[in-house]
Amino acid sequence: MALLALLWGSGFLWIKIALNHGLSPLQITVARCVLGAAVLLALASASGLRLPRDRGTWGRLLVAALLCNVLPFLLFAVGEQTVDSSVAGVLNATTPLWSLLIGIGLGTERGLGRVRPAGLLLGFAGTVLIFAPWRESGQLGPGALALLGAALSYAAAFVYMDRTLTGRGDEPPGRGATAAPSVRGAGREGRSQSVLALAGAQLVAASGLSLAALPATGGPVAPAGADATAFAAVAVLGILGTGVTFYLNYRLIADEGATGAATVGYLLPVVSVALGALVLGEDIGPRVVLGMAVVLAGVAMTRGGGRNDGGDDGNGEVREQPAGAPGRDEPAGRPGGAISCR
Repeated sequence: MALLALLWGSGFLWIKIALNHGLSPLQITVARCVLGAAVLLALASASGLRLPRDRGTWGRLLVAALLCNVLPFLLFAVGEQTVDSSVAGVLNATTPLWSLLIGIGLGTERGLGRVRPAGLLLGFAGTVLIFAPWRESGQLGPGALALLGAALSYAAAFVYMDRTLTGRGDEPPGRGATAAPSVRGAGREGRSQSVLALAGAQLVAASGLSLAALPATGGPVAPAGADATAFAAVAVLGILGTGVTFYLNYRLIADEGATGAATVGYLLPVVSVALGALVLGEDIGPRVVLGMAVVLAGVAMTRGGGRNDGGDDGNGEVREQPAGAPGRDEPAGRPGGAISCR
C-alpha cells in the first residue's frame, strides 16, 4: 500500500520535472499514455487476456480515454507549468467532490442526507483556502483552473464509465466464454484481470488520440529541447506512475478489498505535498496544509453520510452494486470507479 501511494502520488513530481527539463504538456501526455499502455498490454498478454473486439466497446473506450486520460493528463501538465506540483496533488483529491456534484445535477444521487452536501461545501471551501483569491499572492489563475478542469474531467469520466463500461471485459481463457461482456458476480481476482484488458485497450485509445493531437496543435512533435532528465522523468511517470500502479492497485483490491485500496486515495495528496517540498523545494505554507486537510475532510464526508451502496436501495428493494463501481469506502476516482485513469 505504501509503495502504491508513493508511485501514484509522485506522478505530479515527475510531471513538474519533465516540464522543467524541456518537454511540453502534450509530449508528456503522449509518452505517459504510450508507456502505460505498453505495460498494461504486456501484463494482459501474460495473463492470457484479449482486448475487446467489438466496435461498440472501442467507441466507448475512445470517449473514456479522452475524458479519463488525455484531457486530465494534459490539463495537469498545463497547470503545473505555473502551479506547484504539491498543489496539483491536492486538487486531484477534489475529484470526488466533482463526482458528487455531477451526480446531483444528473439526479443519480439519492438520499444525500445532510452530511454529504456539507462535505461538498467544505471540500470546495478548502480549495478556495488553498488559492486564497483575496490575496495578491494568491495562486488562482489559468494554471489553477486547468488543474480543477483535470479533476472535473476525471469525475465526468467516472460517471460515463460507470454507465457504459462497468463490468465489461474478456474473461481469461478457461473461465467460460472467450469474450464475456460482463464479469458481474465474478470474484475480485477475475474482475481485476478482466479490467486489466479493458484498461490496456483504453490506454491504447488514449495513445492514438494524443498522438493525433501532436501535429494538429502545431507544436513540436519531437522533443528537441528535452534532456535526459526529462526522458527519465516521463519514463518513470508512464511505466511506474501509470502502468505499474494500475496493476498494483488492482492487486491490492484483490488481496485486501476496496476499503484497503481506498486508503491509498487519501494518501496521495500527502505524498505529493511531501515530495514537492523535499525534492523540488516548493514552499508549502500553513494555508496549503490546512486547505489540504479541509479538502480531505470534505471528501471523507461525501463518501459516507447516507449513501447506500448495494443492499437496500432505500425503497426496501435490494440492488446489486455494479462490478467496478466505487463503494462506500472508495474515494471517487480511485480504485473501483475507473478502469484506467492514472
